[in-house]
Amino acid sequence: MKVRQAMSTRVVTVTPETTLGDAMRTMLREHISGLPVVDARGALAGMLTEGDLMRRAETGTERGRPAWLGFLLGPGRAARDFTASHARRVGEVMTREVVTVAAGAPLAEAVRLMERHRVKRLPVPGERGLEGILSRADLLRAFLSATPEEAPPDLSDAAIARRLARELETQAWTPRESVHAEVHGGVVTLRGILIDDAVRDALRVLAENMAGVLRVDDRLTTVEPMTGMVVRLPGEAGH
Repeated sequence: MKVRQAMSTRVVTVTPETTLGDAMRTMLREHISGLPVVDARGALAGMLTEGDLMRRAETGTERGRPAWLGFLLGPGRAARDFTASHARRVGEVMTREVVTVAAGAPLAEAVRLMERHRVKRLPVPGERGLEGILSRADLLRAFLSATPEEAPPDLSDAAIARRLARELETQAWTPRESVHAEVHGGVVTLRGILIDDAVRDALRVLAENMAGVLRVDDRLTTVEPMTGMVVRLPGEAGH
């Protein structure tokens, strides 16, 4: 899926001259935690997020530093802290270095950018200004739209077992030699020996995602790979 298929095209923006009070009211009214900031031509100039508004003199949350640290950091840092806590315009506190993503980029690239830069939303710029914005909420909507609503016509145990076997073959992490699955009455029973509990969890999730599966019965045993000692028996809770 591409970014353009998941992004929101209705983008609420502010300008650098917008007052912080108006920007805050907009964020609360629209139930959003960040606003793209655009210039007079509609080009992206920055982002205003809740994080930019945490240190405010009005609420007594402005940043305080010991005198000795202020001496080491110099007057510039203290001046920037004062601006952040006392400014009245969006342009004075907004984040200017904005991480963006192209509309034609795969969603996987957008997720990597969000994780790498620890941001919750990515503006999508275009030739005529902002085309849209991709947020974490948009990713949730994309997940729901991509989730198949119709189950396969054949939900028999044999059909479930065949689909499960095909899925196990396609995953590089599955221990095909030491694990097998049985399906009876829609219940998948996993049996075998593993050397990593992460694989146990992934096998359970894979089986739970099969259409027609009612429950997964974990009968797997985890052993320590070097010594062969049993780490987790069937039915034991994970740590």
